[in-house]
Amino acid sequence: MKKIQAIRGMNDLLPDDIATWQYLEKTVTSTLARFGYREIRFPIMEQTHLFKRSIGEVTDIVEKEMYTFDDRSGESVTLRPEGTASCVRACEQHGLLYNQTQRLWYMGPMFRYERPQKGRYRQFHQIGIETYGLEGPDIDAELLMLSHNLFQALKLDDCVALEINSLGSDTARAQFREALVVYLNEHKDELDEDSQRRLTTNPLRILDSKAAATQTLLDGGPSLLDYLDDESKAHFATLKQLLDAAGVPYRVNPRLVRGLDYYGRTAFEWVTDKLGAQSAVCAGGRYDNLVEQLGGKPTPAVGFAMGLERLVLLLQAQQVVPAEAENTLDVYLVAVGDVQASALSLAKSLRESLPQLRLMMHCGGGSFKSQLKKADKSGASVALILGEDEAANDCVVVKYLRKDKPQQSLARTELAAVLAHYGPPR
Repeated sequence: MKKIQAIRGMNDLLPDDIATWQYLEKTVTSTLARFGYREIRFPIMEQTHLFKRSIGEVTDIVEKEMYTFDDRSGESVTLRPEGTASCVRACEQHGLLYNQTQRLWYMGPMFRYERPQKGRYRQFHQIGIETYGLEGPDIDAELLMLSHNLFQALKLDDCVALEINSLGSDTARAQFREALVVYLNEHKDELDEDSQRRLTTNPLRILDSKAAATQTLLDGGPSLLDYLDDESKAHFATLKQLLDAAGVPYRVNPRLVRGLDYYGRTAFEWVTDKLGAQSAVCAGGRYDNLVEQLGGKPTPAVGFAMGLERLVLLLQAQQVVPAEAENTLDVYLVAVGDVQASALSLAKSLRESLPQLRLMMHCGGGSFKSQLKKADKSGASVALILGEDEAANDCVVVKYLRKDKPQQSLARTELAAVLAHYGPPR
C-alpha cells in the first residue's frame, strides 16, 4: 500500500525545528506588545470575491495562485493568500474602523499555489501588522522603526537592509504606467517572457523583474519618482526625514513596487542577500483606498507582513537562536523499582511549586543505566534519581548532567530551592 505523504509545498514542522519557530514568534509578539499593538484572528477561508476585489483580478495571485473552490452550497471560497484583505473585512464587519484608530497584528498560515522552493511554499506562515485611521508619514515611520526593532531583537539587523519607495497617488501612478507602457512597447522584443505578458496586464510588476536584461532596459525608461504628485512628494520627504532622525538606515529604490493592486504612496521591503533569490523577508506599505474599495468609509491604512519560513531560515543560517531557547527540558526524573506512585507525586509537587520548571518523568520502566542514558539524551540539565531506598527515606539524588559538579542526596523538601533557578528566563 502506498504511503500517504503531505501535499507538495505543505510541510510538517518537526520538534527539532519548533524551538526556532517559538523563539521567533515569542520575540516578534513581545516586541509588538511593547509598541502597543493588539492581536486579531480571522478565518483562513473567505469568500473568493474578497480577494478579487482587493488584490486585483489581473495579479498573479488571483490569476494563477489562489486555492479556490465551490463549497457544498455552490459558493466560491478561497483559502486566504494574504492577510490584509481579511483583516479589513473583519474590522469593517465588526465596526472597528469608523472614527477610530487601530494598531493590530495577526499570525497564521496563508496559501498560494506556486512552485515550491526554499523559503517559498504553498502553505506558508506570516505575521502581519496593520494600522487604520492614521494618514501621516509619522505612522509609516513608526512601522519602519518597529520592523527595525524586530530585526535588532532577533539579532538579524546586520543581515537585512531596508528599501523604500513612493508609489504616489492613483492619478500619478496611472500617468507613470502610461509612459512606462509606451517605452516598453518600443523594446518589447527585449523583454523576458513574463514581462511581455505583464505589459498588457500589470506593467508595474515589470519593475521588479529578476531578468538582468529587463533591468538593464529599465535603466533607460521613465522613473516613478518623476511622476509623483506634490502631496506624495511631501509625504515621502517627511518619511525620510523621520527615518534619518530615528537612525533607521534605508535606501530609496525607485523600482520597488508591490504585487497587490491596493498599494499607494509608501512601499517598502526588508531584503537580505543571505537566502539566494528569495531576498524579501518583510514587505508592506500604504493602502489608503482598500477599506473604501471593500465597501467601507474612506480609511487611511498602512501595514506590513513578515514571512516566517524565510526568517526561520535566516535565524538558522546565522545561528543566533540562544541555546536556552533550544533546550526544552530542565529536569529528567529517573524512577527505578516499584516507585511509580512516589515519582508521580514528586513530579506533581515540583511542577506546582516551580511552574516555570520543564520536567519530564521517565515512563515505561527499564534499568537504571538505560534510564540515565535517556536522561542525558533528553538534553536536561539535571537528573533526579528516585529509587526504592530514596522513596523509603523521602529523599532524591540530584545528578548534574551538564556541569562538573558532584551528585548529592537531598530531602524532598530541599529540592525546590535547588531547582528554583532552572527554567526559561521570564
